[in-house]
Parts: sequence; structure tokens; C-alpha cells
Amino acid sequence: MSHVRDANQPGETPAGLTPQQSWAEWIDRHSRTFFIAPAVSLILIFAIFPTFYSIVFALSRVKFSPTGLKFRFVWFDNFTSEFTGSEQDHFLGRLEGMSIFGWLFFVAMIGAVLWWLYRSKQNGSSWIGMIGRLISASMALFVAYLLSNTLFSGHQWGTLLTTLFYVIVGCTLQFIIGTGLAFLCSQPISGKNFFRVLFFIPLMITPLGVGYAFKMVLDITKGPLQPLWDAIGWQNWAWSTDAWAARWFVIVGDSWQWIPFIFIIMLAALENVPRDHVEAAQVDGASSIQIFREITWPQIVPVAVTVILIRMIEAFKIVDLPNIMTSGGPGIATESMTLHSYFVWRANDMGSSAAVAYLLLILSVVVCSSFFNYVVLGQLRKAHK
Repeated sequence: MSHVRDANQPGETPAGLTPQQSWAEWIDRHSRTFFIAPAVSLILIFAIFPTFYSIVFALSRVKFSPTGLKFRFVWFDNFTSEFTGSEQDHFLGRLEGMSIFGWLFFVAMIGAVLWWLYRSKQNGSSWIGMIGRLISASMALFVAYLLSNTLFSGHQWGTLLTTLFYVIVGCTLQFIIGTGLAFLCSQPISGKNFFRVLFFIPLMITPLGVGYAFKMVLDITKGPLQPLWDAIGWQNWAWSTDAWAARWFVIVGDSWQWIPFIFIIMLAALENVPRDHVEAAQVDGASSIQIFREITWPQIVPVAVTVILIRMIEAFKIVDLPNIMTSGGPGIATESMTLHSYFVWRANDMGSSAAVAYLLLILSVVVCSSFFNYVVLGQLRKAHK
């Protein structure tokens, strides 16, 4: 007995369609896969594979040989050497004991962290949320311990704290100045379009060019500011040999490049604030500070916290300016973790270089995740109340 076959079954040509039309229909149904396949392939080739390969480097001692690279697995020795071995002073700083100021700071931080955890538990935080808070608290206490042993005890700190200095101090300074300039340019003042273009120019210059430009400008003996140095009696002073001066000048150069990024985004956010709200507050007699605090800031806070998060992620990768302006000096005073990894890689120690890179990854993930969960989401909740 013959059976009638369904033309729409898999592998069958639909009734009334030629093989060419059926093939075109099949391609159309899977077009999304075809469009995304090149991007996925590139990610697999240029991102995921190198990531896993770098893990092999981080867990190995790598030696060069005439036949290629030779790997000897040492597991976590490359990581532990940064904390307890020969590289401890380089990565963490000289931990030679705390002063009384160091102990006071560390005890105060322990109390603040424990109080924060207690308040989180009292506010009904879930067990998953408490795990995240414990990770953030552990990182905060570790950093506080390093600060107590180095900065507050008069000892040299390492590349980890230098990186956090660039991220926290640099991003805070850049956000305040960038937002201030955006607020001024959002006001009805003459020539604001000219200043909008002028403030945006530094963002179009490469970090390499910014580094060499600031190295030339800050030259005490030959730079354009040399008459100023002479006028204030600094003709015999070299900023590149002073650890704190070198750190601050690196931040100045980095801020000059990245303030325009914050400026242009915050300007767009400020110009989207409804004018009728501001005008109504002005009619009611509110001051400029009250208008900004009660009306403008709640409107722009989602953009503000997002731009800070993006800038923090980028700041963790700073390498060009300290390398060009100071070569990481004096000593290792301006050496970031990225530059630390680069110098170790240049010395052909591939395993330690990869280990420092993964430590930077862990640090940036914990700091940025903590900022997002406890600052970004907190500000967004306040803005929606």
C-alpha cells in the first residue's frame, strides 16, 4: 500500500519549490547564524585560544631553545613568588613592619569593613550577596594591609598600589574636572561650541604622542616651561627623580588625555536634562547648588557611574605614559602592573609575566565588580526612588 509523503518533512523539498528555491529558503532561515559566524570565529581564534594558552604560560617555567619553547609546569609558583618570593618587594612593596600610624589605619579599616558586613547582613543581603561582599572585604583589607605597611610606615610600595593610585586618584580627578567642564559648556554662555571642540582634541592624540609631549613640556632645562621653573627656583629640581612628583605628573598627562572622554559623555547627559524641571526650580527660588543636587544629578547619575566604570577599566591598563615619561622610575615608583608585566616579558620570563597579567585581571575584576554592585546599582536605586 502506497503512502503519501509530507513535503515539509526534514530532507524533503517543499511542494511547488525547485531545489534552488529550497536551498535559498534554507539559507534565509539560517542567515543569523551565517552573519554571526565570522565574529564568533575571530573571537575563538584571537581571544579565547590566547587566553587559555596564556594560562599555560602562567603555570609554567618557559625556556627558549633552538627547537622552540620548552614548558616545565610549576603550577602556582609564579604567583606565589609575587607575594612571598623574590618579587614581593616589586609587586607588593617593602613589608618591613607597621608604624603606629599604619596600625591605627589598619585597625580603623578592619572596623569599617566589619561594620559594613554587619549592616549588609542586617539589611537582608542574600547568601550569594554576602559571598560577594566577603570577597570585596578581603580585597579591601589586603589593600589596607599593604598601605599600612608601606605608605603609612614610610616604606616603598609596589606596582599593585601604584596601579590602584592611578585608577582611584586619576579617575576621581578626571571625573571631577570633566564633569565641571561639561557643566560649564552646558550653560548659555558665548563661545561654548568653540570650547567643546577644543576640549575634545586631546582624546584624538595617541597615548604615545601624549607621553612624549608631556616629557618634552616638563623638561626642566629645555622645555617650554623652563622660564617658569627658573622663576620659582626649581631650575635644579628634577621631577623624574622624585617618586611622588613623577606619579602626579603621570596622572596629569593621563588626565589631559582622558578628561575629554568624560567631558563629552557628561555634556551629552547634561544637555538631556529636561529644561522645564530646571526652570520650574529657578522660579521657586532654588539656588544653582540645590538645582544640581536635587534635579540635575539624579538625572545624570546613571551616565556618571557608567562612565566612571568604563574609565576605571581602561585605567587598569595604563602602560604608555609611565613607560615613556619615566620608564617606570625612579626605581619602580611609577611602574604599573601592566608595565611590570611588560618588563618581565622583555626579560624573557614569560611565566612570571603571564602571572602578573592574571593578577591584574583578578584585581580589576574585583574592584570594578565591587564598584558596580555597591556604587553603580546603589546610585541607580536612589535615582529611581
